[in-house]
Amino acid sequence: MADSVPSASKEPRVPPADRGRTTIADGVVEKIAGLAARDVVGVHAMGSGLARTFGAVRDRVPGGGKSVARGVKAEVGEVQTALDLEIVVDYGVAIADVARAVRENVISAVERMTGLEVVEVNIAVTDVKLPDEEEDEPEPRLQ
Repeated sequence: MADSVPSASKEPRVPPADRGRTTIADGVVEKIAGLAARDVVGVHAMGSGLARTFGAVRDRVPGGGKSVARGVKAEVGEVQTALDLEIVVDYGVAIADVARAVRENVISAVERMTGLEVVEVNIAVTDVKLPDEEEDEPEPRLQ
């Protein structure tokens, strides 16, 4: 009788890319969406007035850094995500066109970079920046 050689497992091997799982934090999606929204012409700022005021103060604190996710809230599941954005538009732009462009740019960037399906992007226009309005950022305390 010939020695039998143990045969390799009949089950196909799992490709290396499929061994394990990848999770993407809400904050990662929020940053991607925030940057993509800011790239659209007509978007002056992100967030409500209060969020922008606190953000401007935080930006001046050493180590505080700019928050690119300001005005963005993401809910991330295993394969899908939903986003809520608050934007301030420049006076004179067609708000519906800006919102459409923001939605398209955000969906494209998030899906391309994360592989998640974006099921919805809700946009709240919280303010309009008038040409003669000053910025909401506080005056520097030191000269």
